[in-house]
Amino acid sequence: MSPTESDPLSDPLARERAHLSSSRSALRAMREEVESLDIRDVTANWVNSLILGRQIEDRIKALADLADTPLFFGRLDYLHTTQEGQRFYIGRRHVHDAQGDPMVIDWRAPVSQPFYRASKKDPQDVGLRRRFGYTGGDLTAYEDEHLSDPAELEQTSRLLQAEIERPRVGPMRDIVATIQPEQDEIVRSDLSGTVCVQGGPGTGKTAVGLHRVAFLLYAHRERLARTGTLVIGPNRSFLQYIEQVLPALGELEVRQATVDDLVAHVEVRGADEAATAVVKGDARMAEVLRRAVWSHVTPPTEPLMVVRGSRRWRVPAYELEEMVRELTDRDIRYGAAREALPQRIAHAVLVRMEQAGEAPDDRVQNAVARNTAVKAVVKECWPAVDPAKLVLRLLSEPAFLAEHADGILEEDERKALLWAKPARSVKTAKWSAADAVLIDEARDLVERTHSLGHVVLDEAQDLSPMQYRAVGRRCSTGSATVLGDLAQGTTPWATESWAQALTHLGKPEAIVEELTAGFRVPREVIAYASRLLPHMSPGLAPVESVRENPGSLLVRRVDAEERDRAVVAACAEALEHEGSIGLIAADARIAPLAEALEAAGHAYLSPGEETTAESRLTLVPASLAKGLEYDYVVLDEPAAVVAGEPDERTGLRRLYVALTRAVSGLTILHMTDLPEQLA
Repeated sequence: MSPTESDPLSDPLARERAHLSSSRSALRAMREEVESLDIRDVTANWVNSLILGRQIEDRIKALADLADTPLFFGRLDYLHTTQEGQRFYIGRRHVHDAQGDPMVIDWRAPVSQPFYRASKKDPQDVGLRRRFGYTGGDLTAYEDEHLSDPAELEQTSRLLQAEIERPRVGPMRDIVATIQPEQDEIVRSDLSGTVCVQGGPGTGKTAVGLHRVAFLLYAHRERLARTGTLVIGPNRSFLQYIEQVLPALGELEVRQATVDDLVAHVEVRGADEAATAVVKGDARMAEVLRRAVWSHVTPPTEPLMVVRGSRRWRVPAYELEEMVRELTDRDIRYGAAREALPQRIAHAVLVRMEQAGEAPDDRVQNAVARNTAVKAVVKECWPAVDPAKLVLRLLSEPAFLAEHADGILEEDERKALLWAKPARSVKTAKWSAADAVLIDEARDLVERTHSLGHVVLDEAQDLSPMQYRAVGRRCSTGSATVLGDLAQGTTPWATESWAQALTHLGKPEAIVEELTAGFRVPREVIAYASRLLPHMSPGLAPVESVRENPGSLLVRRVDAEERDRAVVAACAEALEHEGSIGLIAADARIAPLAEALEAAGHAYLSPGEETTAESRLTLVPASLAKGLEYDYVVLDEPAAVVAGEPDERTGLRRLYVALTRAVSGLTILHMTDLPEQLA
């Protein structure tokens, strides 16, 4: 009888499975302990009880044991017991036994860092690094690296490669088991600094940004609990795709939004021509708005008379004018200065009262500030400003716009801003997305925008300068993680450089990191897509894919009469493989392709809808493909994707995005000639 048969735990894999089982039991016990808490006698009032109850609910959710997710994915055996123990299992969250001893260490803990950073050249006191392979939630394999053994050659981990290449079905998943050293440096960078990550397709920049949020919440939980965190994505489909990453890591309190959500002060019902949107998004509009807001302040020309009882107190016009000038010279918001003015006037009256022998107190000062005569002066020289009405006036009245844009905007730019048919009111106006950003800027001039502790901005290359300013206001006293790829800028106002973008964001001192190692897109596919780089983003380094997948690219010409049938057949062929399928096409081609799929009996999803084992095909307009990924992609008519954009550079960038969504294979079908840049 073999040792394994007589003692199952003599088998290393059996021992690891036993530890997994024990860890799951310990996690279940931790959850049950929280569920059993009775808070009825420990809270002072119903408010405290409600807050504590919600915290307990969140803790219970964070301790959920996801059946198809590994509880731990790695193990570190240290050579010396400089830590509290010699062996550590690395997982998505901390798990301890009944005595409080750790069974699984959170991947964000300092002791876990060598799992990502240790190497043959720098073993960091690690004797053995073990990676685990899983099928669903069941441990099926392990792989060892003896980092301190000079006789063992350094090799690429098969389990790591398999995890990277695992089929994509469902929402985006975390990369906690596959974080690379250069990614880990960004993930663990300090909260106080803003980091900008330039990364081509498949370099993992989005996942790095989300994992950085999870790390910062671990390292600075109390601070960020007070100040808040926010993830900003390009559209709702993208946010739906990434929304499960942070909960899988046990983080539930991170808000997700688009830029449009942040500035949703009015209902957006209109759209701008590209040229108009570019002007509205230009940073110069900030100065136009500042002039327009502060133009409402007019120095008083008449003295003020305040009547209290039988006494009359006079404040001369020159003194009122000096108060107004002092407030306009200070670097404070329009609304804050307006609130300060009546108190300044009241103080001047109180000085006169004291000189006359009276002894007024704060209550008297507040009463004077609310005096009808004082309120009338404030209303006349410092009227309230409604941000939406202000922007409405700028877009409707040529003279008002010309006055405040003088020396800033050219005449043709001012004409582009003006509405052909001015709206009657804020409610009836057909506001565009760019208008909403202008209103947000005006609101901040009137009243300071609340700042968060940390903001993650993904697909940042597509923002206009005014949108950068809107995001920057949300982290003016905090930090940011900016993620993007200049080569994927597909808006007419896309940024030309990160230095430019970070200046508009208000973070010019941010560190720019570049990720050039690709882990998602096969080498053959990324090399083909990179042919476009010199024509749309010269000087940008191409991604070097670490993945060999021969035969991953197929380019085929089809006849006009068989084009739609050929696309459907290519989708059917892709569905024979495991994983998700994306059919990407120019927006104008979506309707006919949808009809062709339906006629052939193929059900399909829309971007943002979660793929399942039964429904794996998604029909994707090229305009919504950014940030998404599929195991196999069928790309319809590349020339139509380019032609669907207002200019060639933007069209080529849109095509670059579409070409780089595939994880395992890309099939390109075209009836018309391919863009010459792909030759």
